[in-house]
Amino acid sequence: MIDQDTINKITETARIEEVVGDFVTLKKRGSSLIGNCPFHNEKTPSFHVSVAKGIYKCFGCGKGGDSVHFIMDHEKYSYPEALKFLANKYNIEVEEIVQSPQNIEAQNARESLYIVSEYAANYFANELWTGEDGRAIGLSYFKERGFREDILKKFQLGYSPDAWDALIQSAVGAGHKEEYLEKTGLAIRNDKGRLYDRFRGRVLFPIHNFTGRIIGFGGRTLKTDKNVPKYVNSPESDIYHKSNVLYGLYHAKKQSGMQITVIWLKAMQMCWLFIRRELKT
Repeated sequence: MIDQDTINKITETARIEEVVGDFVTLKKRGSSLIGNCPFHNEKTPSFHVSVAKGIYKCFGCGKGGDSVHFIMDHEKYSYPEALKFLANKYNIEVEEIVQSPQNIEAQNARESLYIVSEYAANYFANELWTGEDGRAIGLSYFKERGFREDILKKFQLGYSPDAWDALIQSAVGAGHKEEYLEKTGLAIRNDKGRLYDRFRGRVLFPIHNFTGRIIGFGGRTLKTDKNVPKYVNSPESDIYHKSNVLYGLYHAKKQSGMQITVIWLKAMQMCWLFIRRELKT
């Protein structure tokens, strides 16, 4: 079995326009690339490739998916065969592991960390937009700082209620284990053995990995109490390694080199302006 880190590297590296472009002549049309579908005969192009989303879609026969699924459909390969095909194209060394019971258990535990992190992000976002305190405190704060609603939604910003264990209660009620809330750093266990929310009473900035999965959070308090740390971040975990993550890169990865430069410069400008305002408060 191909190990998950190798799979992630392959899917992160394989650009949809390059993979499809090896088999289909593509032409620019608006925000998409179009061509004749390789899966059925057609005279009028109905095959679209979205570079921004990293997917293809034929509006004639209905086939669609990412780079791996394109190779599976086109070459009639299995999933592992398609991964190896793309690994060879991009000179990525394929590491395979034997699926022992221990490996399966570790993989499932790691996946549980991703799942509970995604749940927390959705919970925080929902509190920001629909919670009474979220709208009055969190949303008002972001709007005062000049954040547009589309940006708040794109980056999945949120708010954690100023309660002892609001997230914990919600997550456990939804079937998530306290163990994974603690391992991701979403919850902390005190000396008495009781769990409490790490980010309570803060606006939240989810941290995505290169494939878009949520791996951690940054939280800013809105209190003026100097005994409360202004910023709190997720600790390192099995899915979050700070030295390997660049905030916002996931949202820029599908852009061209020039577009990434522009986006990055704008992001740095926004960060600098935000820091200047924060230093004054």
